[in-house]
Amino acid sequence: MHGKVVLITGGAKRVGAASARLLHAAGATLMIHYRSSATDARALQSELNAIRPDSVALIQADLLDINGLPSLIHQTVATFGGLDVLLNNASTFYPTPVGNIGEKDWIELMGSNLKAPMFLSQAAAPELKKRRGCIINITDIHAERPMKNYVVYSVAKAGLVGLTKSLARELAPEVRVNGIAPGPIMWPEDDASFDEVSRQRIVSHTMLKRGGDPNDIALAVRFFAMDSNFVTGQILAVDGGRSAKL
Repeated sequence: MHGKVVLITGGAKRVGAASARLLHAAGATLMIHYRSSATDARALQSELNAIRPDSVALIQADLLDINGLPSLIHQTVATFGGLDVLLNNASTFYPTPVGNIGEKDWIELMGSNLKAPMFLSQAAAPELKKRRGCIINITDIHAERPMKNYVVYSVAKAGLVGLTKSLARELAPEVRVNGIAPGPIMWPEDDASFDEVSRQRIVSHTMLKRGGDPNDIALAVRFFAMDSNFVTGQILAVDGGRSAKL
């Protein structure tokens, strides 16, 4: 990844931060996007720049404002001279049981999980084509097998799977587009919907009988960014085998 430039949305914490650390260790230069996690973003930037000075920059944006999305690409190119990898990692996740779904839920969940990746990918495409880069989307195993009470989220992630495959066709042969579908990797920060019994039940449905780690997703991100030059239009489940047992 030496000489490669990566833009990571939602890169300040959790899976985004794990991916940032792994790609940075491989030599990549990073533009890390955040919305409200400024403290975490600055701490990560300081950590990585201490290893390799001026290798990480930050950009703040609300991804629901699609008019501002092209500026993420323009600022990345202006700062580092180009763009090789777009990692659409930022996501919103909360339940929307039928009967209680409001338009605000639709706007937020569809916006962060589908609309923003689509318009950001569109803005990034010309720069990615110049350097024969790639797009990596973080989808979800529940795109194919929806979670009960998570209607809008599941629909949005299903749309992201469709977007991944469609963009792979539209942007070929210069740009590869793939997705990663996590299983039980990290519990939501607001984990009221997942008590200990719920967690144990979910983990028991994995073939490996354990939960995953953000680094498991980061390793898949690195694979698509570095080692998959003949792979596009694919969704890789990183879920301990849970999707095969659902």
